[in-house]
Amino acid sequence: MSSNLVIVESPAKAKTIEKYLGKDFKVLASYGHVRDLIPKEGAVEPENGFKMNYEVVERNEKHINNIAKLLKKADTLYLATDPDREGEAISWHLYQLLQDRNLMQGKQAYRVVFHEITRQAVTEAVAHPRSITMDLVNAQQARRALDYLVGFNLSPLLWRKIRRGLSAGRVQSPALRMIVERELEIEAFDPQEYWSIEADNQFDQQPFSAKLTQLEGEKIKQFSITNAEQANQANQILNRAAAGKLTVSNVEKKQRKRHPAAPFTTSTLQQEASRKLGFGAQKTMRTAQRLYEGIDIGDGQTGLISYMRTDSVTLSDEALRDIRELITQKYGADCLPESPRTFKTKSKNAQEAHEAIRPTSAMNTPEQVKSHLSQDEYRLYDLIWKRTISCQMEAARMERTTVDIGSRDGQVELRATGQVVLFDGFLKVYEEGRDDSVLDDDDKRLPQIMQG
Repeated sequence: MSSNLVIVESPAKAKTIEKYLGKDFKVLASYGHVRDLIPKEGAVEPENGFKMNYEVVERNEKHINNIAKLLKKADTLYLATDPDREGEAISWHLYQLLQDRNLMQGKQAYRVVFHEITRQAVTEAVAHPRSITMDLVNAQQARRALDYLVGFNLSPLLWRKIRRGLSAGRVQSPALRMIVERELEIEAFDPQEYWSIEADNQFDQQPFSAKLTQLEGEKIKQFSITNAEQANQANQILNRAAAGKLTVSNVEKKQRKRHPAAPFTTSTLQQEASRKLGFGAQKTMRTAQRLYEGIDIGDGQTGLISYMRTDSVTLSDEALRDIRELITQKYGADCLPESPRTFKTKSKNAQEAHEAIRPTSAMNTPEQVKSHLSQDEYRLYDLIWKRTISCQMEAARMERTTVDIGSRDGQVELRATGQVVLFDGFLKVYEEGRDDSVLDDDDKRLPQIMQG
């Protein structure tokens, strides 16, 4: 019998990890949480130091019994649940359960953490174990206690006032309040009508548009034209003054750099998958979970991405070397910055020990693994791979052009803005999506117009 027992959360992961660790290790799954708060009053006792009363999760009892049975024949227990607060808590709960059954006497127990399921990451984690981090366990317990204390009091109110079965919690309740407050602001908004006027122009057989900025010596502001009648009058003045032709009075060009976006965190991945792929948050996380746990790409199960629950934007030195090597090979040395880019998270309490979501190997290009993936898996992997590679590439260089044009009598002035890409840089690989699909003026292309 294997002298080492390893516990992970999911059975899919267990198969891959057992293959990496070899015959001296048996890997079992806990199938998620093993204990939870008792589902009745008194689960959390605020007056008793917030004591929490737990019971075994019924659906997972048979898995716990199986773990207990195999532990009797093992010397060492490795708790290898997910590398986040929930994973730390699952390890602690399982250890507590096994200790209560007097199964830990004379046995060593270790906590191991890996952020990607590759042979190197798994074997290195087992070679460098640690103990359970109680700060992380307590963080998860505090969240669970808040869920209970808020939900246990609020949910019955919802059942009475709205309908049975609704639940309230520490996240839904404040989120709902924010939505309601925003909706009240929208309802209270007093809309004001305004019109803008654009002229369709052509230069050197290339069409472009310019916005009216001055009319009969008056500068046009947002609320200068507030109804259709005024807009028609302005339009007639513009057409009379222009008489079909306008002259370029000024051309201003400015060069600027555009830098790539940071690699994905959980929330930015969900946003971008929604914009670009039309995936809901749950579909994104389910698909990412499969890519993380491992897919057979020809030489057995391989984890294709790092752990997908993270708020960190950092990348390991090893990953940076891998990415920079690929950029040089695939896109050329001119696309590689002198030193790796570093990104800082905006969140004060981000878990910086984690990495951003990235491919486990940059050399596993989307084209190479496509035949082994479902369409959804391929599309999400393609998105993650491109975002990660692009974040370590040179900035794009743009030339922003502002063109002022007007009628010969000076009655009318218009302005066109746009940009030309001088050097693609990271844009060769990836461009971040936006919620607003309308192009900014800066994104428009202008013909090569000269003064006069």
